[in-house]
Amino acid sequence: QVQLVESGGGLVQAGGSLRLSCAVSGPPFATYERGWFRQAPGKEREFVATIIWNGATLRYADSVKGRFTISRDNTKNTVYLQMNSLKPEDTAVYYCAARPPGVVSTKPRDYNSWGQGTQVTVTS
Repeated sequence: QVQLVESGGGLVQAGGSLRLSCAVSGPPFATYERGWFRQAPGKEREFVATIIWNGATLRYADSVKGRFTISRDNTKNTVYLQMNSLKPEDTAVYYCAARPPGVVSTKPRDYNSWGQGTQVTVTS
């Protein structure tokens, strides 16, 4: 049974920082692509960032480029999302996801394993 568990969400003022973590247990996830998505109330789930197994390929949504950094530690089966210069529009539930290796994807439907989500709230 695959399990993804996010942590690190919380309440922060605009301009502040948070680091999200996502630990994975189950099959060998070291080769899996790992992504972060978010969903604000009343909106669809949207792509934030993704990283392939060796970190050689990264993708970011335009809205977070230059502010967020995705990284992974395969020895700990953990992926991170460092979020700096946070804005109120970054407020959402953040989900980590995993998928078998393949063409890099930014689409939620291509990911088959999901965490339960962690709330990030940015106040102005």
